[in-house]
This record gives sequence, C-alpha cells and structure tokens, in this order.
Amino acid sequence: MDHGVDMDFDGWLFDMDGTLLTSIPSVERVWSDWARRNGIEVESFLKRIHGVQAVEVVRRENLPGLDPEREANRLADAELNDLDGTEAIPGVAAFLASLPPERWAIVTSAHRRLALARLQAVGVPLPKVLICAEDVARSKPAPDGFLLAAAQLGVDPARCVVFEDSHAGVAAGEAAGAAVIVVSATHKEPWAGDHMVIRDYHDPRLALSSAL
Repeated sequence: MDHGVDMDFDGWLFDMDGTLLTSIPSVERVWSDWARRNGIEVESFLKRIHGVQAVEVVRRENLPGLDPEREANRLADAELNDLDGTEAIPGVAAFLASLPPERWAIVTSAHRRLALARLQAVGVPLPKVLICAEDVARSKPAPDGFLLAAAQLGVDPARCVVFEDSHAGVAAGEAAGAAVIVVSATHKEPWAGDHMVIRDYHDPRLALSSAL
C-alpha cells in the first residue's frame, strides 16, 4: 500500500545510503570480498547488511577469532577507498535545498569519515546535524539515532518525518514515533507495507515541502 503523507513537519530526518545517495556498488564489492574470505555465502549475506552498523553486522555473524570493532574499521577503510559508482538519488540536492537548514538532519549507520566522503563525492550538502555510527550506542532498528537527531534539531520526534530505504531503518523511524517515507530508488522488489513510497525526490507528492 502507498498512502499519502501530510508534509507539515517540524523535522526532516534522512538516512544516507540508499536514501540520499547510493553506494551499493562499493558496499557490495567490499562486503562480498569480506564474506568470501570468511566462508560466508555472499548472496544471502548481502541481504542482511543494509541499514545496520558495520560492527553490528560483523558481531551478528559470530565468527570465531574476529574482533568486530577491528573488522568494522578495516571494512570502513576499504569502503573509503572505493567510491566508484556512488551517486546521488535523483532530485535530492534540490529537495534538500528547499528545506530550512535548521530543520533537517542525516542519521546514518556509517562512521563519520565515510559519511562525509560519500556526501562530498556526490555533492549532497552537509547538514547542521549529522548523526553517525559513533554517536549512538545502538544501531538501527533501535531509534537512538533518530531520537538524537530530533533532540539536536530541538523538535519532537512525533513531529518529524524519516526518509529510509531499509527495513532496519524503517523500524527505527517507527520506534522513534516519526512518520516514515520509503525511498525505493535502490530496491529490486516492490516495498510491502503501509508507508508512502517514493522512487526519488522528483515525486510530486513532496512538493508540499515548499510551503515550509
């Protein structure tokens, strides 16, 4: 189902990967190599990594002899050195420019240095509030990142809208009490659920943001 959403919000909270930009080619190259080195079946593994902090992905695999923090840092370095194929979601720069800068934030499961590199690589403007992996104790689907972003914007989470592409991120937005819009630009299958779904930021249903 795809329901419309009243665009009268106090805060606009955006995931990064798959929502503002796509880094899927880089992510899947790096993580596929890591999975093969550790004897993990790649196809099913790639389906469970998106929207979750790298350290949590590694931890969930429960591989003997691997330090999740060290592995996550190595993976971040590999992704930082592989930005090929990273692109902005269509229409995103103009859409963000239409929002008051003090009313939107990015909440990403990436570490700050990787988030900054990707945003700068595709020309997405940097927000005043950028919540990254190292800023919260719990990864999505926990709501911590969105709650912290709303607090730093000085707004009620219930008066925010979350833009997300992953199941973990949508669950985090719901847990924060925010409205959720699903961005499907990188999806291979139709999204099943009750949230409004947009392909990209040219969607005319977002035009109401100009009234802010």
